[in-house]
Amino acid sequence: MKKIFYSVFLLFATTILSAQNIPSPKQFLGYEVGEHFTPTYKIDSYFNAVAQGAPSMVKVQKYGETNEGRDMIVAFISSPQNIQNLENIRLNNLRLADMQKDNTPADAKAPAIVWLSYNVHGNEPSSSEAAMKVLYALVDPSNAQTKQWLQNVVVIIDPCQNPDGRDRYVNWYNNAVGKNFNADPQSREHDEPWPYGRTNHYNFDLNRDWAWQTQIENQQKVKLYNQWLPEVHVDLHEQEYDAPYYFAPAAQPYHEVITQWQKDFQVQVGRNNAKYFDANGWLYFTKQIFDLFYPSYGDTYPTYSGAIGMTYEQGGIGAGLGIKTSSGDTLTLTDRVLHHYTSSISTIEVSANNAQQLLTEFKKYFDNNINGVGLENTTYVLTSSDQNKIEAVKKLLDNNSINYGVKSNNSFTGYNYFDNKTEAFKNEGYQIAVNTLQPKGRMVKVLFEQQSKLVDSATYDITAWSIPYAYGVNAWSTKDKLQLTSYPSTVAIAAVQSNYGVLIPYTSINAAKVLAGLLSQNIHVRFAVDPFTYNGKVFDRGTLIVLKGNNKTNWLDAVNATCNNYNVQPFAVQTGFMDVGEDFGSQDVHFIKAPRVAVLTGNNVSHTAAGEVWSFFDNELNYPVTQLMEEDLSDIDLRDYDVLIMPDGNYRTLNNNDVASKLDNFVQAGGKIIATEGGAAKIASFDWSGFKLIKDTSSSSDSIIQKTYGNAERDDLTTFIPGAIYKVRLDNTHPVAYGYPDYYYTLKQDARIYAGIKGGWNVGVLSSNAYTAGFVGSKLKLQLKQGVVIGEKKYGNGDIIIFNDDVLFRLFWQNGKMLFANAVFLAGN
Repeated sequence: MKKIFYSVFLLFATTILSAQNIPSPKQFLGYEVGEHFTPTYKIDSYFNAVAQGAPSMVKVQKYGETNEGRDMIVAFISSPQNIQNLENIRLNNLRLADMQKDNTPADAKAPAIVWLSYNVHGNEPSSSEAAMKVLYALVDPSNAQTKQWLQNVVVIIDPCQNPDGRDRYVNWYNNAVGKNFNADPQSREHDEPWPYGRTNHYNFDLNRDWAWQTQIENQQKVKLYNQWLPEVHVDLHEQEYDAPYYFAPAAQPYHEVITQWQKDFQVQVGRNNAKYFDANGWLYFTKQIFDLFYPSYGDTYPTYSGAIGMTYEQGGIGAGLGIKTSSGDTLTLTDRVLHHYTSSISTIEVSANNAQQLLTEFKKYFDNNINGVGLENTTYVLTSSDQNKIEAVKKLLDNNSINYGVKSNNSFTGYNYFDNKTEAFKNEGYQIAVNTLQPKGRMVKVLFEQQSKLVDSATYDITAWSIPYAYGVNAWSTKDKLQLTSYPSTVAIAAVQSNYGVLIPYTSINAAKVLAGLLSQNIHVRFAVDPFTYNGKVFDRGTLIVLKGNNKTNWLDAVNATCNNYNVQPFAVQTGFMDVGEDFGSQDVHFIKAPRVAVLTGNNVSHTAAGEVWSFFDNELNYPVTQLMEEDLSDIDLRDYDVLIMPDGNYRTLNNNDVASKLDNFVQAGGKIIATEGGAAKIASFDWSGFKLIKDTSSSSDSIIQKTYGNAERDDLTTFIPGAIYKVRLDNTHPVAYGYPDYYYTLKQDARIYAGIKGGWNVGVLSSNAYTAGFVGSKLKLQLKQGVVIGEKKYGNGDIIIFNDDVLFRLFWQNGKMLFANAVFLAGN
């Protein structure tokens, strides 16, 4: 008893002593929060200073680094007793979710976990400032109320999810603002330059990447998130500065897997927030705009992982330290910080007061998943002839803590995603199987179901993303209970020996990465235009051929090492004389010149689309790409490049005839243009391109159609396509489509399609029944058929290749990457 009393006394004494050393934000920063923008490093330093001053209540953990080397941290804040027991609280929470298998019973009366994530969009910076106020309120010795809450909850604060984007904005703004801020919306300090601070280093929107984790920030963050699985998660944002504050409950559509408890507690949180906003006379709204459907947000991903996932939005983008709103009021950073601080504290309060029910419902959520309550038993079995396609799906599952295996007995019947009918399963060589009866069962259903149910079509993002279509892997779904066995180890790549050459099958994006790697090492590579047979084995179009005769002495070591790095099995060849098909000296075996690649960026180019290309070359192909500012085209010597990529954009600079002529001359002289989305539309506007947009014929002009003012949003939905999947008929004899079957599933986000290309190649075509999944307005459905979406046209000595859709969409649309690589490296050679 004496020992226990002594321990408690020591803990109490330590808390009192450390409390005297806890700096307020003003004491640490030298200014009140809201008076200036704080660089990320100083926010991190403040969190560390508080942790040093209150070690019994605060623990700071660095969980990663950004592309630019900035730290990513979280802080754990709770009562001294809870902080001492922090690891056990974490493990207990995983036991509640049945994600920790250690034969220790879960404690349903443990503290709940509330995770607050701030500043995922860099130019929505007020929330990181508010995070410092929230931290201090929780540890402030004079605040007895928060200490009471911390008996019941562990609060996790991520003060800045996007340090690179935040500092891009803050550094620019601090440079643009004068001694006093200027509230005039036309002032320079409210006109942020391209590429803006919203995105990360590679111009990715991190709030659309939770499930896919293509970006390093989210890879590190979601890994930590799944080690804790909080009961409540809030993602704090800003919206346009004239908007009132938004908090839960969310707008429709809700995905059907969201439970009634999750919906009800959102309302409870919203009412608690409203209580404080009402008391201060602050405007707010709920149940509008921000829905819970697309699975990769900072609210939906936690929701599908068992949490009460919510988004909060403060008006303020572009507001700087202060701006005059349309109502004539001046909205200051101090105002914005106070609103975010209030909603954060309110959320902690309502969570602490309902901690036991949160844990009870949290456990029930995962128990129901495992037992299939409110969730159909469905097994998804994916199969491919290329192991790397299956491995890509496996990586996605691993990143999201989803269990999987393989179907040991292949004799079952299910619904075939690609044939759209129920039939016997056909194993194409490799497979992976996932069942919904597991802790992450609802997440599995959301990611894999062929067609998600939309109760409301006015959604904020894409409406279709099914993994089989996005990854180009055939799939069967069945409600039969299938026995799964462990996923087998990947077969190691065997090095080959040859005094003549090596063949590299071209069947997945991994083979394109091998090609890019070899070209970067100045290895000479050829490819086959037609199938051929060597030593009894058939090699398809696009097979890469590396020969000793014209390569440097270490060529074979480079081939073996690069193939091993990308998990592609090479094959030795001892002669250029083929059993069937063209020999290697044939004109149908083409030499691949290592292209000098440039991508257009700048004010008239979508920063996210340009970022996809940049990141794809940098982080996946590991191949050099030069970024060129589109507005500087008149001064750029295009003769330094072989390939010019035009991502989505409006390309106003090309309205100048002299600048447009530079592109004309570039292609005629042997250059290659690869244009996507708006870039493709711009190219099609030039007569010399050979491409022509099909006009929108869906609207009527002979009669007056009366719209109802109050139903304007619904009327507009007839021409709305936020993101739906269409099946494209491919000419896979064309180099752009090498490595594909005769079809490809594209994500369409607009109504553009092109007429048949005269004197060119209609590589990808929509047929009359191309629609597959997702919402498409009724008028657009009539239009989106019988048109070209991928095309190639020779012009002079060069080539023009268009992709109407974004085949690199957020870099999670895995199956489009090879099309793009083919356009860069193979087409036109």
